[in-house]
Amino acid sequence: MTLRKLLSAVLLLSLPAVSHAADITGVPKIREGDQLQIGNHRIRLGGIDAPAVDQLCLNTKAERWTCGVAARDELIKHFGAKSWTCQTRGAVDRRGRTVARCQADGEDVQKWMVSHGWALALTRISRDYEADEKAAREAKVGMWQGAFIAPWDWRIRNKKTAVLGAVTPPENARAVLLASASGPVAPSPDCTIKGNVNRSGECIYHQPTSRWYAKIEMKISKGTRWFCSVEEAEAAGCRETRR
Repeated sequence: MTLRKLLSAVLLLSLPAVSHAADITGVPKIREGDQLQIGNHRIRLGGIDAPAVDQLCLNTKAERWTCGVAARDELIKHFGAKSWTCQTRGAVDRRGRTVARCQADGEDVQKWMVSHGWALALTRISRDYEADEKAAREAKVGMWQGAFIAPWDWRIRNKKTAVLGAVTPPENARAVLLASASGPVAPSPDCTIKGNVNRSGECIYHQPTSRWYAKIEMKISKGTRWFCSVEEAEAAGCRETRR
């Protein structure tokens, strides 16, 4: 009986330490709309799914736009400079990232992303943000203002997936929305400007008439990306090649 009480006391004493160790705090480096890094910790925001930076959507005019980049940039704009507290439950995804629920200045980051239309509720994992997604859909904010494919369907290129959003998509919408802004083939005949990163880490864009255009190999692993216009390339922080 004494031994049992002793073990119970040891367990109770250990619980606060475990809970404290599970929290990760600091100012994040935001990689995508649901991925970030704090110190040496790579974190995946749990319960939501945001578009990858390579994902394309259609805007209110049924024009292509890089909604994944927009989702990341909106997250950076709203929370990027703040100190975060991420609560973990010991879960790790298949890419080795810690799955966590995060707050910044007391605000639920996941809830903000879903309610503003920059991510979907991952209801097979959690229904915590289902009402927020419904509100975003009805308000036609973020991705919901145009047309898009759910991020989980986009990653596996699910050709039978539904096209979501407020805009009635054109006939070829599914093919356009399943394309990647960084794949080996241009996502459309209108998006043929190539962007790559040079050895100095500078983003350079190449129009089809440029000298090095044919030699730029489009691979996601190399940080390349397709652009639909010069304006889009420059808005992404790229400059035109000098050759």
